[in-house]
Amino acid sequence: MKKSPVLLRRLAFTVPLCFGLLAGCASGGGFNPRPISLHHGADGTNDERLAQNMLQAGDAGLAAALFEKSLKANPNSLDAQLGLADSMYETGDLERARALYQQVALQPSARSAAQLGLARVALRQRRLDDAATLYRGLLAAQPDNTVLSEGLGTVLDLQGHHAEAQDIYRKALGAHPEVQGLRVNLGLSLILQGKTREGANVLLDVAGLGDAPPQARQNLALAYGLLGNTEAAKRILMVDLPPSSVEDNLRFYQSLRVRLGEHRPAAGHEDGNASTVSSAGAREYRQ
Repeated sequence: MKKSPVLLRRLAFTVPLCFGLLAGCASGGGFNPRPISLHHGADGTNDERLAQNMLQAGDAGLAAALFEKSLKANPNSLDAQLGLADSMYETGDLERARALYQQVALQPSARSAAQLGLARVALRQRRLDDAATLYRGLLAAQPDNTVLSEGLGTVLDLQGHHAEAQDIYRKALGAHPEVQGLRVNLGLSLILQGKTREGANVLLDVAGLGDAPPQARQNLALAYGLLGNTEAAKRILMVDLPPSSVEDNLRFYQSLRVRLGEHRPAAGHEDGNASTVSSAGAREYRQ
């Protein structure tokens, strides 16, 4: 049965995405605790350097306190303003982050960094048209920036423009085949478009690597779940998640299969593509 475009659009907002700096999934979607603006240098104050280290380590609350302290001593420090905006983004205070980025964007030397922050805030707030405009402008000025390619592709996928998103991922991968986030996003984009087996095969190229991000495995598990291979999905999910979360995800996959009008194949009777994906996945995860 053909998948409903409406359901696929809903799926894009429901699935825990790993788009954008492997944030997503979104994150994210979840978003990884790492600096967003990438503006910060080694020439800041001791407090700013320590705050940046805390932010990279995932302690956004402590980072925010240190950036606030630095700003009291030097209210004009762009690094401290950007760092505080990044920290607010990570703690979920998106409106304060947005206000800080808008203030910094008035300074030409930090405009691109602040606009990237604004784009990510817009994406996380699901203001997709605003996010697309910001990402397109940034990518036009920096066409080799894979962070921007991932971000714009994420927005396009969430808008339902999967073919355009995949073109962006593939173009960036042509120049930077080593960037795992692009490949993970491409695989998920194919799944969201209804090309589940093709998406699973793309994700297999990443998920079996020793340094593969959890999002690659979780998106591959989603693909197997939608294909009806519950055992393969469960085996993969168990690498990163506790048993209760594994069972929750499996129930979610089953509900998606029902909503998308797919029928679970009998064991050992998958069609040719599904069988190929399933056996490949088993080989990857026995290693």
